[in-house]
Amino acid sequence: MTSKAFHRFKDFFYSGTGPGLLLIACVLVSLITANSPLGPTFEDFLNTEIGYYAETVQLRYPILLWVNDGLMAVFFLLVGLEIKRELVDGELSSPKKAALPVFAALGGVLAPALIYTLLNSGTETAGGWAIPMATDIAFALAIITLLGKKVPISLKIFLAALAIVDDLMAILVIAVFYSGELHYTYLFYAGGIFLLLLLFNRFGVKSIAAYLIPGLFIWYFIHHSGIHATIAGVLTAFALPTKSKSAGQEAPLLKLEHALTRPVNLVIMPIFALSNTNIAFVDGMVEGLVTPLGLGIILGLFLGKPIGIFLFSWLSVKLGVCSMPKHANWRHVIGVGMLAGIGFTMSIFIALLSFSGRELLMAEAKFSVLSASIISGICGSLFLVAINKREKRKTISNVAQQDKSE
Repeated sequence: MTSKAFHRFKDFFYSGTGPGLLLIACVLVSLITANSPLGPTFEDFLNTEIGYYAETVQLRYPILLWVNDGLMAVFFLLVGLEIKRELVDGELSSPKKAALPVFAALGGVLAPALIYTLLNSGTETAGGWAIPMATDIAFALAIITLLGKKVPISLKIFLAALAIVDDLMAILVIAVFYSGELHYTYLFYAGGIFLLLLLFNRFGVKSIAAYLIPGLFIWYFIHHSGIHATIAGVLTAFALPTKSKSAGQEAPLLKLEHALTRPVNLVIMPIFALSNTNIAFVDGMVEGLVTPLGLGIILGLFLGKPIGIFLFSWLSVKLGVCSMPKHANWRHVIGVGMLAGIGFTMSIFIALLSFSGRELLMAEAKFSVLSASIISGICGSLFLVAINKREKRKTISNVAQQDKSE
């Protein structure tokens, strides 16, 4: 009985549902901890610096930064592997399908920024226009994975690709508008190593270590360049070979993807959730939801994201530039747009950059991002589940009509 219960427990956490529920549980634990007597202790722990520091090597940072820039680079590595696999032989293998997430992400960036700007123009919070632009790829994918077979698998790929392009745009915005200084020498080093990895691929190098070890150096140089270091994971993933030495062997890309899936879902993502949702509620946060700042963030994420994603997707498909994901319809695109309204980590990060030194505005912005992300996640999930139920009823009705006609 004990063995059977253990296997059921193991199967649950190895399924698509288990990691999603674990992630949500970690969010709740983190929020409760942050607003309990343990909150300051946990905050001090996250700010504890660990690592190695010397004149030539600077790798001593707070634990929170190691989570967001280090562990999340591994998450982005996994997502990059999934995207490349789909680009080579999957849902994104045709140019029209691959272009759709790019156009959708563009709409999902411009519409929220426009809504925020219209509400905050001429105010002290106008500089936060980029806050509702970003999609939290980790939480958005966790929610859509939690839905399981209720959504087409092509939608998960579409959302993953959209969120990556979305985050790349957000990183570009941070680099241009929010970074104090870019260190181009480090970018040059990172670019040179990436070109080396592409040459490895071109000349048939199949060793995974030959890509991951230089990938660590790409991470180091990008981190010191002033750009968000998680992009290193995507670059490393895109360099990995998709073909094996022989027909009977697993390709390096697939082998690494399979090796990373469980550690990322069961370890890295829960740690990420615990570290980033420790938001302590303070006076003025709730009232801040109805200020131009709060409304700009909430409406930008909850309405701007689905409107922009749907509008740009619809236009690109109608103009013949792109094609729809397999087994998906326009209602699905709206549902994915809602899930893309889960801004969270990147949005909070931009809020901290926008209102550095202004504690109340930072608190209002963080609470608004959290509120908008929760609303978007719940509404997007319910909307996609409703679509699934409607399509099932339609299928049953069509089968019944065919039986009658026969």
